[in-house]
Amino acid sequence: MTSIRLPDSPRILVSRTDKIGDLVLSTPVFSALRKRFPKSFLAALVFKETESLVRGNPFLDEVVVYDKKEVHKNWFRTTFFGLNLRKYSFDAVIHLHPTHRVNFISYFARIPIRIGYDVKSSFLLTHTIAEEKWQGRKHEAEYNFDLLRLIDVPQPEVLELIVPLSAKGEVEFRNISLPERYAVYHPSASDSSKVWPPERLGRVASELYEQDGLFPVIVGSKTSEPDAQTMLSLMKTKPLDLSGKLSLEGLAFLIKKASILISNDSGPVHIAAALGTPVLSIFGRNQAGLGTTRWRPISPRSFFLQQEVGCIECLAHNCQIGFKCLMELTVEEVLKEAKELLSNSKEVISSLLYSREPQMMISFERKKNH
Repeated sequence: MTSIRLPDSPRILVSRTDKIGDLVLSTPVFSALRKRFPKSFLAALVFKETESLVRGNPFLDEVVVYDKKEVHKNWFRTTFFGLNLRKYSFDAVIHLHPTHRVNFISYFARIPIRIGYDVKSSFLLTHTIAEEKWQGRKHEAEYNFDLLRLIDVPQPEVLELIVPLSAKGEVEFRNISLPERYAVYHPSASDSSKVWPPERLGRVASELYEQDGLFPVIVGSKTSEPDAQTMLSLMKTKPLDLSGKLSLEGLAFLIKKASILISNDSGPVHIAAALGTPVLSIFGRNQAGLGTTRWRPISPRSFFLQQEVGCIECLAHNCQIGFKCLMELTVEEVLKEAKELLSNSKEVISSLLYSREPQMMISFERKKNH
């Protein structure tokens, strides 16, 4: 494949308009672009809801905010948003997540080199590759570099995630009364096929408090409050329930200072991995493109748990056997892994955050099979 030639000092826009974890897993792209084009002007186009995850990133010159839910909700305003981007005179845009809107935006912005996947109004792009993420053959953080190869940017040996901490987040954190040692729990997820029973997570939280003195803190969005209440109702000790009460900046600071995060497969997992906080992620579904190969946390202090229950084909949220993979994961198994992670976390001094060599991951990430 012939690479696309850019100016020596290119003006590059990278778009990633989707969820929290997806954006965090895209942050290695920024450092790789800066290394390849040290004199470039580099900007990120993100949703307003996820802006704080990249605001302050040392490799970015600017963050361009797209407010799809409010300001730019209709197509007229989206078109105007694209027209307004012309002032940046971008040489190239790389769409890490394919949507109709971002492809239209870059077209109206008159960006001469528009790189993305061959789906969702791809006729508006100048260069495309096949969208194969659904196959789940490698990690999401690696898939991003399939696009970057078009402009001669190689995948680094180490993929380092970055989530900046902000003064706003610190102020928010300082206003929370917490003991020095605490554990953070995220009982919800974006899909029922990813949710381990919150009452079991409550038992884990109670046991870690009684046995290890880790005060329990529950986090999540406003919509996750029912799961938080279920978790609360069966706990022996009263935790601090911050679900629906924290900004993303405050959540990042809370996770950074925590002894451990235990969570379903969701965005906070990748925030913890980026911040170096020990994280135990619980997986259920194993459908191609949805399982651990693509979405596991990537850091030296990350473990994940997933039960193999003999499914020939994973139907994910259309599961016909009551999410058996999740139901068969016991409290005792999660506790065992959490304690092992806690006991080993202080000993981990490697700077490795992710390696493409499987043998180098095994010592840090363990998959539980039965």
